[in-house]
Amino acid sequence: MQDSYRKLLEQVREGRLSVEQALQKLRALPYEDLGYARVDHRRLLQKGFPEVIYSPGKTLTQIVEIARRLFNTDVPVLVTRAEPPVFEALRREFPRVEYHREARAVVIRAAETAAPKGCVGVVTAGTADLPVAEEAALTAELMGCRVVRLYDVGVAGLHRLFDSMDLLLQARALVVVAGMEGALPSVVGGLAACPVIAVPSSVGYGANFKGLAPLLAMLNSCAPGVAVVNIDNGFGAGYMAALINRSGEGGGAD
Repeated sequence: MQDSYRKLLEQVREGRLSVEQALQKLRALPYEDLGYARVDHRRLLQKGFPEVIYSPGKTLTQIVEIARRLFNTDVPVLVTRAEPPVFEALRREFPRVEYHREARAVVIRAAETAAPKGCVGVVTAGTADLPVAEEAALTAELMGCRVVRLYDVGVAGLHRLFDSMDLLLQARALVVVAGMEGALPSVVGGLAACPVIAVPSSVGYGANFKGLAPLLAMLNSCAPGVAVVNIDNGFGAGYMAALINRSGEGGGAD
């Protein structure tokens, strides 16, 4: 958002934009009221990343129009929990659209992207946790993080985790996704130096209660430095990990 203000002022100074035209653009910078949505352009200034579109409950027309308003400010657009029809609708409108099927997300990239910095690790207990993990990884990547994936290293075979101890030591933040009994974040939290963001997944048999059992297990973790997001909330975990990575805390290096 700071870049948007700077470009606007430079255009006025160079005579490429009139004062009235600049005022018109400034009116849209805090937010745009579309009636069914108020597109929050100030989110980029507050968080360093633009507003994200959660697609369930919205019509295709609404999703496309919200995406258009975000894209017009030259920021990356992320649409989460997007089914193929959402991708098809967006593909007809935007040239740089991507569908990340496993993450269930659509991305429209900005014209310019900075090189990734720091290190965020995304770890899963099992392969069935990949959709949630990929949502977290994609979110962190779009927010400028270098992401390292470590999948299928659950407590049923911990030797697989120990072979990748270097990741646990170099990351600034770790996202750990687990279903079943949800034990993996506690194990990782006892080994890693950085914050661990635990994500309970709805993977598991009946007593898993669609993710409630691992959620409670993670909330009761005795390992220090473990925080917990909601069931299947890969986006929230990836976002938090990116904010931690940006702060430079956790011992990792660029």
